[in-house]
Amino acid sequence: MTLLQTIKQHATKVPNSIAIKCDSLTLSYRDFLDEIIQTQQQLTECKENCTIALAIDNHPAWAILDFASLANQTPLVPLPAFFSDAQLMHAVKDAGASVLITDNPQRFTALFDYLITQKSTITVAGKRLMMMQLIIAPQQLPASTVKITYTSGTTGQPKGVCLSEQAMLNVATSVQTMVNLSANDQHCCVLPLSTLLENVAGLYAILLAGGTAHILPSETVGLTGSSLNINQLHQTLKNTQANTAIFIPELLTALVAVCEAGASALSNLRFLAVGGASVAPTLLNRAHQLGLPVFEGYGLSESASVVALNNRENHKVGSVGKLLPHVAIKCSDDNELLVKGSNYLGYTNQPNTTQTDWVATGDIGYVDADGYLFINGRKKNIFITSYGRNVSPEWVERDLTSTPAIAQACLFGEAKPWNTALIVAKADATVETIDSALDIINQSLPDYARVSKWLLASEPFSVANKQLTPNGRLRRDVIWQSYQDAINSLYTQHQIPNIIEIENRNEYGIL
Repeated sequence: MTLLQTIKQHATKVPNSIAIKCDSLTLSYRDFLDEIIQTQQQLTECKENCTIALAIDNHPAWAILDFASLANQTPLVPLPAFFSDAQLMHAVKDAGASVLITDNPQRFTALFDYLITQKSTITVAGKRLMMMQLIIAPQQLPASTVKITYTSGTTGQPKGVCLSEQAMLNVATSVQTMVNLSANDQHCCVLPLSTLLENVAGLYAILLAGGTAHILPSETVGLTGSSLNINQLHQTLKNTQANTAIFIPELLTALVAVCEAGASALSNLRFLAVGGASVAPTLLNRAHQLGLPVFEGYGLSESASVVALNNRENHKVGSVGKLLPHVAIKCSDDNELLVKGSNYLGYTNQPNTTQTDWVATGDIGYVDADGYLFINGRKKNIFITSYGRNVSPEWVERDLTSTPAIAQACLFGEAKPWNTALIVAKADATVETIDSALDIINQSLPDYARVSKWLLASEPFSVANKQLTPNGRLRRDVIWQSYQDAINSLYTQHQIPNIIEIENRNEYGIL
C-alpha cells in the first residue's frame, strides 16, 4: 500500500479524524485528501517528466504538495531555507528542476532571475505560493525516483540522494512500529519538513498511524534562521500537547537547560527522538533525570533516514538503539558499517551507478551482544598520529562534552606526537575545572587518544559562523582554517602552557 492509498483509507474509515493542524487551520483526513487531489490538478501545467523544487516554510501546504507530487510520481526536491544561495542554485540545477514552488518569491526571483520563463500563483490550504517555470536542463534520474534530498554536508557541494517511495515507506512503517504510534498520537513537526528525518520519520510515520501532525511555521516553533527561542519551543510542545517530536542535539541541550531552570513539565510527551549528530551520554542522563522521554537514533540519507532507534522497550544509553525491522547491518574489514534495507537509488548525475545491496555508511561502529548499535565516529575523520595510531576524534569529543565544564570540543592530532583539543567552555567553567575534567577523561583513554594540550575557541561553533552543519556536526575544515595558526604554534613551542586564549580573550566561549 502506498502512502496516498493509506491516506485514502483513513479518509474512508475515519474521515473526520484530524490529519493536520496549523494554528487555526485544521484538516481532517477527508479534507487532506481533497486538498491533495485539488493540488494534483493545479500541478497539471508542469510539463511531463519534470522535477519540482519545493522551497516553503513548514505549513500544511508543504505536506499537500509532497503527497500530490507522490501521487503524480513527480520527483520532488525539498530545499532547506538554511541553504546558501549557491547551494540552492546547485541543488536546482543538479536535480534538473524546471519548476520551483515557493513562499519566498523575493529571494528566488532575485536568485534565478534570467532563468525564469513564467510565473503563476497557486493556493494550497489557503496559502498563496508562487510557481516558477525555469530554464533548467533536465537530468536523467534513476527509475522510480520520487524524492531528491540534499544534505548540507561537512565539506563541498550538497549531494543529491535519489529515493523511491517504497524506501521511505519502509522507514516510516518501521518507525511507526518502533515508536508504537497510534491514531491518538499528536506529533509536533519541530524540524523543517525539508529535512528527510522530519519528512519521513515525523510526517509520514504519524500519518501512517492515522494520528495528527502539527505543522507550524518555523518562527512559531521558535526557530528563526540559525537562532532558537527555547522558551517558545517549550511552549509550542505544551500548546500542541505533543506526544512525539524529533530533535537534533542542539535543541535537546537547550530544552534540558530550560527544564533544569524550572520550566514546566511536558506531561504529554512520551517519545522525543534525537538524531542528526552524536549525543553525549551525560546529556541523555540529565534528560532522563528530568523525566524527558529522550531516545537516540541513527540514520543516513542513503537509507531514507532512520536506521536504528532506541525505544521504551529497548534502550541503552551510549548506543543509537536497535536496528529498524527492515534493516540489516554488518562491518567491513576496517569496521566501517554497511547497511542493507531501503537503499537509495543512486545520486543525481550518476544515474548509471550500479547499486549493491550493502551501502557504506562512512561510519565506524559495532553491534554489541544485545543487538545495540554503537557509533564511534566518521571514517573520514579518523586521523593518524605521528606514532601511527588511529584516532576517531568523535570518540574523544563525546567524552569531553559529557563533562560539566565543556560545551563543545574539536580534536586535532593528524601526524602529530600528541593531540590538541579546541574547547568551548560552559558559562561557569574555569581553567581549573577544565583541567580537572581533562585529567579524568584522559585516565579512561589509551595514551594515543589523550588530550595533551587545549585552547579556548574565540566563539562557540555554530551554523552562523559555518563551523557547524544545521544538524550539529562539526565542520572540521572550517574550524581548522580559523585556528590552525594557534594550534600549530602549540607544537613549535618549547614551553607549552596547558591553555592558550585566542586573541587575548579574558572570558570563555559560551554555548
